[in-house]
Amino acid sequence: MRIDIISVAPNLLESPFNHSIVKRAKDKGLAEIVIHDLREYGLGNYKQIDDTQFGGGAGMVMMIEPIANCIKKLHAERTYDEVIYMTPDAQTLNQGTANTLSLRENILILTGHYKGVDQRIRDKYITKEISIGDYVLTGGELAAAVLVDAIVRLIPGVIGDEQSALTDSFQDNLLSPPVYTRPSEFEGMKVPDVLLSGNFPKIDEWRSDQAYKRTEEIRPDLLEE
Repeated sequence: MRIDIISVAPNLLESPFNHSIVKRAKDKGLAEIVIHDLREYGLGNYKQIDDTQFGGGAGMVMMIEPIANCIKKLHAERTYDEVIYMTPDAQTLNQGTANTLSLRENILILTGHYKGVDQRIRDKYITKEISIGDYVLTGGELAAAVLVDAIVRLIPGVIGDEQSALTDSFQDNLLSPPVYTRPSEFEGMKVPDVLLSGNFPKIDEWRSDQAYKRTEEIRPDLLEE
C-alpha cells in the first residue's frame, strides 16, 4: 500500500511514521508513506498557500491553486483509490472505515489548516471526508497520523499475530473484554477463575459475555447499530 499525504506542516508527521507498527510496516515494504509539502506548490516569491475568505470573516482559507497543482501532479503519477480530506465536519472515523481502507492500494490524504480548504477542492477532488472526533485541531496532520495508523496495522503481515487485530474493539461492534496477565493475584485482586481453567470454550463464552456487558454499559449505541 502507498499513502501520500499533502501537508502544510510535514515535520509534524516525522515521529508518528518512524516508530512502532507503522515503521515496521515501512521496513517490511508493506506500506510506503510519502509526505508532500504544500508550500512547494505555493504561489509567488513567498510561496503563498492561504488567503482571506470571500464574504469576510475571521480566519484564512487554504487556496485552491496550490492544492490543485499538487493533486494534479500526483494523479499524473498514479491512480488513487481514495482522495481523503481530514476535516472535523465529516463522518467520524470508525473501525469499519479503517477495515475498508486497509484493502486499498493507493490513498491520497489532504490535511486541512486554518479555516479549511477552498470548497471547490472538496467538490472536485475529494472522494471521502473523515473526522477523528467532534473537536478542532490546529491542523489535520495528527488526524492523518491516526488514520494511517488505524489502516496500516490491518495490512496482513504488519502485526505478528494477525488474529490480534481481528479481535480488537469495534471489529464486531463490541468493545473488547477485560484482559489479564501475570501474576494471577495482586494485592488481593484475582484473575477470574475461568481464564485459568484451560477450558477454552468456556473462556470464549466468558469473553463474549464480558464484551457484550461492557458494550452495553459504556457504548450502548454500538448495540443499536
